[in-house]
Amino acid sequence: QLQASGGGLVQAGGSLRLSCAASGVTSRDYNMAWFRQAPGQEREFVAAISYNGGLTWHADSLRGRFTISRDNTKKTVFLQMPSLKPEDTAVYYCAADSSTYLSRSIRDYDYWGQGTLVTVSS
Repeated sequence: QLQASGGGLVQAGGSLRLSCAASGVTSRDYNMAWFRQAPGQEREFVAAISYNGGLTWHADSLRGRFTISRDNTKKTVFLQMPSLKPEDTAVYYCAADSSTYLSRSIRDYDYWGQGTLVTVSS
């Protein structure tokens, strides 16, 4: 089970840190990722991190603004989001994948959290 938290309402230029806590699975064996879905749009890839944190992949569209990290001792994955913009408004989902390669495809992820809403006001 994945539990995402940390979303909320923030003004443009502000920052948030999302957390995704894993339970019931050995999270250190899973690659983890964040996706987001804005109203009326398809779910899109934000960032992914390998099971041991050694490899990360961030969406090009974010231009390096967001950073994914993980703490396997706490079974938690984070998404640091500084300099937020109104277009970052979305429900953010964390996901886990047991593949041996890092993926940005929704289809590759086996487990999903319930999502946490991020709203950025202008």
